[in-house]
Amino acid sequence: MNTVRLTVAEALVKYLVAQHIEIDGQVQPLFGCSFAIFGHGNVTCLGQQLKNVEDQLPTWRGQNEQSMAMAAVAYAKANNRQRIGIAATSIGPGATNMVTAAGIAHTNRLPLLMLSGDAYTSRLPDPVLQQTEHFHAPSITANDTFKAVTRYWDRVIHPAQLLQTLPLAIDTLLDPADCGPVFLGLPQDVQGMAYDYPTRFFETKVHRIRRPQPEMCDLEAAADILRAAKKPLVISGGGVHYSRATDALASFIENHQIPTVETIAGRASLLQEHPLNGGPIGATGSDSANYLAAHADVVLAVGTRLQDFTTGSWSVFRNPNLKIISINVGRTDAIKHLAMPVVADAKDTLVQLDAVLGDWKSDTAWAATAQSQASEWKALCHQRAEVMGDEMASYAQVVGAVNRVVEPGDTVLTAAGGLPAELNMNWQSQQIGKFDIEFGFSCMGYEIAGGWGAKIANPDNDVVVLVGDGSYMILNSDIYSSVLTGHKMIVIVCDNAGYAVINKLQNNTGNDSFNNLLEDCRRPDGELARVDFAKHAEAQGAISEKISNMQEFDAAFARAKAADRTSVIVIDIDPTKWSSCDCWWEVGLPEIARTEKVEKAVANFSEGRAHQRPGV
Repeated sequence: MNTVRLTVAEALVKYLVAQHIEIDGQVQPLFGCSFAIFGHGNVTCLGQQLKNVEDQLPTWRGQNEQSMAMAAVAYAKANNRQRIGIAATSIGPGATNMVTAAGIAHTNRLPLLMLSGDAYTSRLPDPVLQQTEHFHAPSITANDTFKAVTRYWDRVIHPAQLLQTLPLAIDTLLDPADCGPVFLGLPQDVQGMAYDYPTRFFETKVHRIRRPQPEMCDLEAAADILRAAKKPLVISGGGVHYSRATDALASFIENHQIPTVETIAGRASLLQEHPLNGGPIGATGSDSANYLAAHADVVLAVGTRLQDFTTGSWSVFRNPNLKIISINVGRTDAIKHLAMPVVADAKDTLVQLDAVLGDWKSDTAWAATAQSQASEWKALCHQRAEVMGDEMASYAQVVGAVNRVVEPGDTVLTAAGGLPAELNMNWQSQQIGKFDIEFGFSCMGYEIAGGWGAKIANPDNDVVVLVGDGSYMILNSDIYSSVLTGHKMIVIVCDNAGYAVINKLQNNTGNDSFNNLLEDCRRPDGELARVDFAKHAEAQGAISEKISNMQEFDAAFARAKAADRTSVIVIDIDPTKWSSCDCWWEVGLPEIARTEKVEKAVANFSEGRAHQRPGV
């Protein structure tokens, strides 16, 4: 057997560069980018090897380990999980800073490869800098914290271990059902150890993402349930995007005239003008979609994990005899609420189920109802977005304006706070995909970092980031990263002076405003300190401006479009103006009410629970 003697760091990077993937007939490197902050735990060995392959695997310098891993997550999402980003860190705090990003990837079923330095296996220099000592279990390090938020975790304690762990890691990153973050701990002494690796191990490998096929008996059972339906409804989830099943979905629902609603992750799987698109479903959705869910007798859930914001904590389905069919590559998702599971790829299953159903079509009156309901929702969105004079802006007005001025190919992106609901409730999809609301982990701080990663994935089009002042304050340093690396973004900062959406929840549950809005967090002398976000962004190298009202928005956006680097537009938002829909959502309230306001909130909450499905 032919061998080559390499260090662990050399072998690791050589193997990663050899991995490729076939996408639409084109073979591309599987790992399209790397993000790294170097320290004593990764600079001497791993860092040098990344330098040696920068023409094949570009490495970008982040400002924070958490945000650069978030950028890698957004990169993978923008590529529909077909290409992957790497985040490399030193040991200790550099590594644990990525735990939050790992949580995003794990929750949203997105691939992320994390490589972090680790303590010495020899233990001769212990305790080393940044090492957390556990006297009862000395093999535990800070990197063990990743076990709760990874799909695959390993610590490389011997060079030969790479021969087994790297193929397993790659398979996890590409598995359609178990896809998620992978963590490899790289002890500082092991990174430099040498081993005679088989040369075959480093041969170019071209991967493809598997498409598990449905069983015919499941297709026939699903078809029988659909044929008996009077009011069937399709729920399109994020798996429709990951399976690249948007065309198959459109063809399926058109052939059988089945109204379709979208989850947050499934948004933009259909164009908004499609006559069978009933709008976004759930607690941050539309009255149209929730009306359809309430009256449906059969739900075909495609590529969705049926999260509580989608199901209104399982209250949106009002038909006691409702039957659910779930098409999902993940068996755990497919069997939820006693669904009839079809554990298979979304695209291929829709094509085959289409053939099994033949000429069967749903009642035309039901499809007409969906179109009528959606028209009412669209009119409401238009009304919410309308600008009247120089009034203080609302989120809906910002969303409507962005919807109007973005160009084909542009991506719009947001995450936590009030913006996900407002964007989901009001966005009118004019193109398939190009839409990212991180609302699985609902992570404040993802927005700007995610925008950076999405731009790396889409270098020829703009990425428009919508971020609130709260999220901006949590993590904004990738404005500088984007300027430094030449990845231009357009960032719109919506400043409502605090965590206004949580203040709303606080008030709606009978509680007094406390510690959310800035006005409730004043200094002892009563002064209200505000951040000048435009100046702050400018200090990071961006072009920035603050506009006074929405009448100035279009011109400011045009300037941002024409700019040669990241541009930031800041606008004050009225914290009392919110979009809403008719949907219950479960939040924790006390069994014992101490005030009349809380007692009333608990009573209203209990009334809504009457429609909650108890797991079936």
